[in-house]
Amino acid sequence: MGDKLLDTTQIINGLAVMISFFVGYKYALKRGEACAKIDDTPSTPETKEEGAAAAVADKNYGGFSDNFKMVLVVRNDLKMGKGKIAAQCSHGAVGAYQRAVTRTPRLLRAWENCGCAKIAVRVESEAELMAIKHAAEQKLLNTCLIRDAGRTQIEPNSKTVLAIGPAAAADIDRVTGHLKLL
Repeated sequence: MGDKLLDTTQIINGLAVMISFFVGYKYALKRGEACAKIDDTPSTPETKEEGAAAAVADKNYGGFSDNFKMVLVVRNDLKMGKGKIAAQCSHGAVGAYQRAVTRTPRLLRAWENCGCAKIAVRVESEAELMAIKHAAEQKLLNTCLIRDAGRTQIEPNSKTVLAIGPAAAADIDRVTGHLKLL
């Protein structure tokens, strides 16, 4: 064995590294294309509002972009525990996702292909939460307002979290960019 330049184990390991590199490289190229080009599969909106949202998505995102996110706006004045905040944010993210499936499917796919970023920010009152919701809806952004059932820490029907998006980060930032991180 000492006479050979390379033994069988070294050759197999070298081939494995090369194959891994090429598979990873091909995956990275495929993923990069997915983030750069938004899927333009036609979708049919069910309402006038959904049609307007789809038109905005087509106009602004029919080409290329790779910065999409969802923002979860949390009411800080309710003094919810960490677990409660996590549960309410989860409800918001799922609700926004479910609405986006039919309302803004192209933006949803772009967001999914680019990492599904979610950012949690805070507001100090229900009035501020509702003002953010109104501003987001004026810009035709997908929203989902969560109201708590009131079984644990807070009063029933309390507005706890507003999910906005998924959408282009720049569009969401026009509504929530001034808010502090949670």
